[in-house]
Amino acid sequence: MAIHVLAVDSGAVRTEQAAGSSAAVGYSVAVLCWLLSAGVYIAAKWVSSEMPPWALCFWRVLIAWAILLPLVRGHFGSIAALMRARPLELLLVGGIGLAICQGMVFIGLEYADATTAGIIVALIPIITMILARFILGEPMGTWQVIGSVIAFLGIVVIIIKGSPAALMRLDVNSGELWVVAGAVCFGLYAVLLRRAKFELERLPLLVVLLGAAALTALPFYLGELALDERSTLDGSGLIALAYVAIPGGALMYYLFNWSVEALGAARAGMLLYLQTIFVAVLAYFFLGEHLQSYHFKGAALIVVGLLFVTLLKPHTTPVATKP
Repeated sequence: MAIHVLAVDSGAVRTEQAAGSSAAVGYSVAVLCWLLSAGVYIAAKWVSSEMPPWALCFWRVLIAWAILLPLVRGHFGSIAALMRARPLELLLVGGIGLAICQGMVFIGLEYADATTAGIIVALIPIITMILARFILGEPMGTWQVIGSVIAFLGIVVIIIKGSPAALMRLDVNSGELWVVAGAVCFGLYAVLLRRAKFELERLPLLVVLLGAAALTALPFYLGELALDERSTLDGSGLIALAYVAIPGGALMYYLFNWSVEALGAARAGMLLYLQTIFVAVLAYFFLGEHLQSYHFKGAALIVVGLLFVTLLKPHTTPVATKP
């Protein structure tokens, strides 16, 4: 009996150690993922005066798609079946979330600083929750409404740079509005992806959506080739593109999928807020940006709103099952 108990305890210890090790790896992968993602904002801002946004967007998703495609070759049959069954839906979801969203953020970075963009993007979970309420009918309690309003006020403080007079004069940075629009697009992407329930594993589905994003970004990129004199890539543009497409693109997407498998979607997604911190730190060292008082005030309101939304979730009444 003692041996049996010892064996059970040892097995439990090994299971707990394995689970702890898996979680530790998952968190490490997630931290690296969001660090690489933060670098995309720095690279895009660095070449914003030399490289047009849709060129950066198109080549980023296309190169990431080409790198990840061989990794899912065992799923080509199921990928082809899904593409035949739901092509327009895949194009819509992938185009909104991985092309239009990125293009808007890159346009915004031509006029807004990277630090502000990183803070604004932290609103994505709240935007997703609001859109899910109207599109999917998911519950949204009183505290979620209050938290959303507080977080929205935080974004307003940042956009008007803490000056109510700027709001009265409509003196706002158009780039920051583009970043807000990009965050809304990503929230919409998350909701549409949840509603679609594509029957495909995460990484193969990501590859399909990246292909859809490349197709969506292509017309915008071709328009830039005809109209934007910055369309010729120079040395800085190639360096930035190499970063956003490979470590900040394919590798980042792969690591995010890995972190979701190890931690679950909820915990992996909540680590998105690390990206805001990383963007601010990297922007300070590489772009010479400094946090201003309105950044702190706005970020404080956003954090309070996020705490209300995440910690004071509405209670759902369980549905009684029939005997």
